[in-house]
Amino acid sequence: MSTEQTKSHILAIGAHAGDVELVAGATMAKYVLAGHKVTMLHLTPGEKGHPTLTPTEYAKQKIEEAYKFADSIGADVRFFNYKDAELPLNDEIKYQVADVIREVKPDILITHWKNSMHKDHSNTHYIVQDAQFYAALKNIERDLPNHFARKLYYTDNWEDADDFEPQVFIDIPDEAYELWLKALSQYAFARGETGWPYIDYYSALKIVRGAPARMKRAEAFGVPRGSLNKRLQMFE
Repeated sequence: MSTEQTKSHILAIGAHAGDVELVAGATMAKYVLAGHKVTMLHLTPGEKGHPTLTPTEYAKQKIEEAYKFADSIGADVRFFNYKDAELPLNDEIKYQVADVIREVKPDILITHWKNSMHKDHSNTHYIVQDAQFYAALKNIERDLPNHFARKLYYTDNWEDADDFEPQVFIDIPDEAYELWLKALSQYAFARGETGWPYIDYYSALKIVRGAPARMKRAEAFGVPRGSLNKRLQMFE
């Protein structure tokens, strides 16, 4: 994957700022380090989960943290203007996401698994599923021409664990892991501000997912259908 022609573009779509960074951030860092492009799209800031800050205060903080994370790994980031815990599931937002897909032309989409304790995560799953379809259809006329994002992967998130089956394991080298740790520390919630040990949990999960695959560390992903179990250096 050393030539420009083989470079990929990942579009990682999360319900809240911090979601995809936690569960796929080391994979995204690995891609950027290898010369690929990564864009993150956060549908909401995830502003209602702080024990002391108001949603307005926490939204501002998380948006700033998201840009710092993106800068740290060399990715792009953008936001939609929806509210945490109030993310709709309708064609309006599906077409908005489809428009982003047509604009940035990713090869790979990453988003939430469908079964979650958080309705925003579940809604995001179905939003992205349909947006991938809408973006690809030539006869759906929008401002930009159609684009087919050929691969879709689902992240390994403790909040989305019901019936999640890890099927693709991406090897995480030390350089990407260390970059992920540094970048994730830009988020105060990851450092423990909201009272849950995110960095400890997801660092340990990488070892848990990597060991059966004979990797030092790995991030695991599900796929839309079929039975696929591969040990990969990069997404196919």
